[in-house]
Amino acid sequence: MLQKTHNDSVVVNGYEHYVNPQWVRLLNILQMNVDYVRCDGVELHTSDNRLILDFNSGYCVHNIGHNHPRLVTALKAELDRAGPAMLQSHVSDLAGQLAEKLCARAGGRLSKAFFACSGSEGVETVIKFARAHTGRFGILYAANGFYGLTCGALSLMSNEFWKDGFGPFLPDTEAVPFGDIEALECKLAAKPIAAFVLEPIQGEGGVRLPPPDYLAKAQELCRRYGTLFVLDEVQTGFYRTGRFLAAHHFGVEPDMVVLAKAMSGGLIPCSAVLMSDAIYNSIYSSLKRAFIHTSTYSENSLAMRAGLATLDILEEDQLGARATAQGEKLRRMLTERLGKYEMVSEIRGLGLFNAIEFKAPRSILLRAPFESFCMIHPGMFGQVVVMRLFRDHGILSQICGNDFMTLKVSPPLVVTDAQIDHYVSAIEAVVDLMHNSLDFWSEALGIGRRVLATV
Repeated sequence: MLQKTHNDSVVVNGYEHYVNPQWVRLLNILQMNVDYVRCDGVELHTSDNRLILDFNSGYCVHNIGHNHPRLVTALKAELDRAGPAMLQSHVSDLAGQLAEKLCARAGGRLSKAFFACSGSEGVETVIKFARAHTGRFGILYAANGFYGLTCGALSLMSNEFWKDGFGPFLPDTEAVPFGDIEALECKLAAKPIAAFVLEPIQGEGGVRLPPPDYLAKAQELCRRYGTLFVLDEVQTGFYRTGRFLAAHHFGVEPDMVVLAKAMSGGLIPCSAVLMSDAIYNSIYSSLKRAFIHTSTYSENSLAMRAGLATLDILEEDQLGARATAQGEKLRRMLTERLGKYEMVSEIRGLGLFNAIEFKAPRSILLRAPFESFCMIHPGMFGQVVVMRLFRDHGILSQICGNDFMTLKVSPPLVVTDAQIDHYVSAIEAVVDLMHNSLDFWSEALGIGRRVLATV
């Protein structure tokens, strides 16, 4: 049952009462609580006949677009087959096929796969396997990364926003600055470390690319000190950056890689941890330990079929090459159209994993309302940009979870030239408005007051 609120936002009564009422309130305030009735490719259609373009991709879940027809067909066929979806006590042929394809595409020393349901579960697997394989307890991680919200994964997060109230966390976990090779060597030399975990490109940290030789040097240091080199490719995998793994841009061969999100086309929860034979064999070392680490929905047939179909679509449609070409066009257009504005700091990214970073204004006219925003909440400015894009221009986007001044730009890899053109015109209009109209700031401050009134 649907109910209209005073501002005509749609509220699903059951969700509001039984799931997360605060989420409903936030979407209502931002005027983003709409009823989606059909999602196709990059297009999201609402019950009131609005067309929204998805430039967030469910945080890089929908690389092949929403509800790809070949993926839907493959899942329907798997259901019609009535095979052993969740039998548990059998050998899954589909899991074997998918693992072989993933390892072949990842390359290097990655030759075994463990399947789970989410990126967080993959990171939990990494922590367990690294400690068991090395006999060490310490885990280093890159500061400002985003590794998941389970307690183990939270132990590898430096942003206190996500951790507040959920401790204590795992001992012997420590952050090092992303891109700082000297800081990494200092930590590795100080005591035995089981693994160094990081994203090759930090997503929620602001789509931060590493210095050109950082990952190679970090890998070399890990090899020297007997530490496993682990990459979280949950957002960057499956051709999001143009290559199957972002690691392939930097010429590294990690000991473990975490994959999730785009792995199964956005329809079935699925993740994988790829690793070397040496790591795998040290965990599953005997018949007694054949099931020492598992997960209820690991290797379920729908997820495995979805993974196989998604890989086929990505490669048959050459979406990696498309991500490279469209990403270059997008960054070029954004740089040309936004570079003249004082609050735009940088356009950066790789493939279709991109960001627009904003900065505090210098001019007095803009500085006063901007600082008022920051006093309300550090993420207020970014959320108003997101709201304006959505309400005024039909664009779904989001700011980065660990960098509230950076807007992520990550549409499905099937995005068209016309859709990119629309996005660029839309963000230019919003940025121009913030620089040249008091309406942007006055309305936003009104929203801020509403937020404070509901706290």
